[in-house]
Amino acid sequence: METSSSPMLELRNVAKRFGERSRNGLKDINLSVAHGETLAVLGSSGSGKTTLARLVMRLTQPDEGTIHILGQDISRMGGNALRRIRPRFQMVFQDPLAAFNPRANVKRILEDPLRIHGLADRNEFGAVIIDALERVGLGKEYLQRLPLELSGGQRQRIAIARAILTTPQLIVLDEPVSALDVSVRAQILNLLLDLQEETGVSYLFISHDLAVVRAFADRLVVMDEGRIVEQGTTEDVLANPQSNATRVLIDAVPRLSV
Repeated sequence: METSSSPMLELRNVAKRFGERSRNGLKDINLSVAHGETLAVLGSSGSGKTTLARLVMRLTQPDEGTIHILGQDISRMGGNALRRIRPRFQMVFQDPLAAFNPRANVKRILEDPLRIHGLADRNEFGAVIIDALERVGLGKEYLQRLPLELSGGQRQRIAIARAILTTPQLIVLDEPVSALDVSVRAQILNLLLDLQEETGVSYLFISHDLAVVRAFADRLVVMDEGRIVEQGTTEDVLANPQSNATRVLIDAVPRLSV
C-alpha cells in the first residue's frame, strides 16, 4: 500500500536481457522518483534509456527485479489488475505522430483513453476533452484536425493532453522535445512544469540533452551500457561528475568560442 513517505516509482535490482551481444539490456537498475519530482535519465544512444522507459510502462517485462508504482509491484502484474492501475502512469513519446492513429482526428484521439478506462460518461466526453485541450494551450478548433494537419509542437501538446486525461500521478517522458525547434521546446517544457506545479505529477524524463536536463530535472541518473553509473541532484552531478560517461556527455555540449 502507498504511504506518504513511499516513492511514486521505485525500481529494485531490475535487469532485462535481449541476447548475449545486445547493448540495450539493463543490469541491476535501482532508482526511485518521489511524489512531484522530476528524475531525468541521461545517457548516450544505446545506453538503455528507452528500454528503461518501456519497462516502467510495462510495455515489456523485466527478467529480474521489481518495479513499484504507488507501492504496488507492477513488474509481473497483468490482466485486470494492470488495467486498473494503468491510468495512474502514462507516457509521452518522442514522436507523437507515430503514437497516433493517423486517420483519427484529435477528438477521437482524446476520446480513446476516456473510453478505454471508463473515466467519464459518454455525454461528458466533450467537456472533459475541451478542458484538457485548454490546459495545454489549445482550443476546441483543433478537435476535427488530423495529426498530419498539426505542427510538431501542436502534436506534442495533444500527446500531453491525452496523457493527463487519466489524471496520472507519474508521466514517463521519452525524449519529448528532442524533435522540436528550440523555441517550441521551451514552450513544451514550460507547459510540463506548469502542469507539475498544478497537479503534483511526477516525471521520469528520458533524455540525451544535457541543457534540457539541467533546466528541467530535480535529480538525474546517468546510464551507460545498461547500468546506472552515477546519480544525484542535477546540480551536483553536473558540477562534479564522477563517471567517465557523465564527463563525455558534458564535454559533448557545444560551447561558443569567444
